[in-house]
Amino acid sequence: MKRFAALFAALDTTTRTNAKVTALADYFREAPEPDRLWTVALFSGRRPRRTITATVLRRWAAERAGLPDWLFEDSYAVVGDLAETISLILPPPGRDSDDSLADWIARIRHLSTLPEDQAKAGILEAWDSLPPAERFLFTKLLTGGFRVGISQTLMVRALARALGRDEAELTHRLMGDWTPATTDWYALIEAPAPEADLARPYPFYLAHALDDPADLGEPSDWSAEYKWDGIRAQLVLRGGTHHLWSRGEELITDRFPEIAELVDRLPPGTVIDAELLAWGNDRPLPFAALQKRIGRKSVPRKLLSEAPALIMAYDLLEHECHDIRANPFATRRARLEALSATLPATAPLRLSPALPFASLEDLARLRAGAREMGAEGLMLKRRTSPYLAGRKRGDWWKWKVAPMTVDAVMVYAQAGHGRRADLYTDYTFAVRDGEALVPFTKAYSGLTDAEFHEITRWVRKNTLQRFGPVRQVPPELVFEIAFEGIQHSPRHKSGIALRFPRMLRWRRDKPVAEIDTIESLRALLEAQG
Repeated sequence: MKRFAALFAALDTTTRTNAKVTALADYFREAPEPDRLWTVALFSGRRPRRTITATVLRRWAAERAGLPDWLFEDSYAVVGDLAETISLILPPPGRDSDDSLADWIARIRHLSTLPEDQAKAGILEAWDSLPPAERFLFTKLLTGGFRVGISQTLMVRALARALGRDEAELTHRLMGDWTPATTDWYALIEAPAPEADLARPYPFYLAHALDDPADLGEPSDWSAEYKWDGIRAQLVLRGGTHHLWSRGEELITDRFPEIAELVDRLPPGTVIDAELLAWGNDRPLPFAALQKRIGRKSVPRKLLSEAPALIMAYDLLEHECHDIRANPFATRRARLEALSATLPATAPLRLSPALPFASLEDLARLRAGAREMGAEGLMLKRRTSPYLAGRKRGDWWKWKVAPMTVDAVMVYAQAGHGRRADLYTDYTFAVRDGEALVPFTKAYSGLTDAEFHEITRWVRKNTLQRFGPVRQVPPELVFEIAFEGIQHSPRHKSGIALRFPRMLRWRRDKPVAEIDTIESLRALLEAQG
């Protein structure tokens, strides 16, 4: 654990990419294989599940530190992070431990099997044998909340440097449904022929946002299609079965049983990059319809009927058991078109249509009409581009339509977390309903640090009531709220929920009397269909 804590500290105290890669590469060269395996897992989002609830940990930590609950809670409010609060308020360790990261994670997993009194004894013993930095990491792992400011791409780069291996090969090896409990270092990294894992997807290629279409150059070099608003997915057909993967490397096959039909419709050795959509009346249903199916282990018949799913195919990555990602996009697209032409109209696969255009003006018109088609904008792909891994600039671009916006007034404020724990950054907004105000959404991003500091000072001076961490404030500060979608929501008093709300700007120029109304939101909802 000492070596892992030193790595975490090195990564946390620098913003320089090269310094982070060097620290990671040095760690991978020196750490034992079980620790390497768990580090790769943690840095790729494969964290142990939560062992103990935060409420229980807070109570045990306050008791061990000899603090009344109110003082612990006040300390937590100032620090903003539970694991950091615990690491700071507990007394110095009474003993030392040389256990490795893998040893500590094994202990954490064992704690989850114990009765509460035994789990408490084990956790208190652990806290008493770890200095603050290691205690912080142990507690993060206990809560299932471990995160680090390193992308998987950066981690793979460091791993490739440490091992002298190809970065793309390692990226592919780390894809799929593995954990340190189901594999070991040799099987994951060293064993030959990773393609033997029939379920394994390819790393996703991600597009950059396009600001100015004039940067594209010659229009004839590009292919255009809609950017659909669903779940990015890969359909893997190998060995007589299929696997459906989300972009977050989550296996979602069982949640979309209608896709199984494609096992009999497409040849084995086929991997398709696509968008998973809920579909009805020959067009995409709102994302909310698809969202009802995302968190379910099994899908009831009624929901299958209300929100049938299909995949909108973008790209062909594997054809007749051959990896064709290095081929030009135009070649891959032609093979995908040939495959889709063999399918009946009722199959749960559609080919994302290529959109003809001759000029940038044509592209702009297509983008302007994207929302009417149930899309978020356009995807632009260079015809000669290979299918790469991760977010690479130059060959793939997403040109989204402008977000929907509404002017609203802030009515509640709450402090943030982490470095924002001493600032009020999380706001609740309302629109007018006659003479009343109706809260309808929350947002916490989009403003500058200077604006957050200014608003925090205002909140502290103008608080009307306190509800735990929430402060009610006078309805005076108006903001323009941007969002990507709007939907009915019986869980909200307003009856409305927004998708990806954020603050576009602080409208200092606008009085509360001129904010939008609940009727204007309902009109947007009806217009979206």
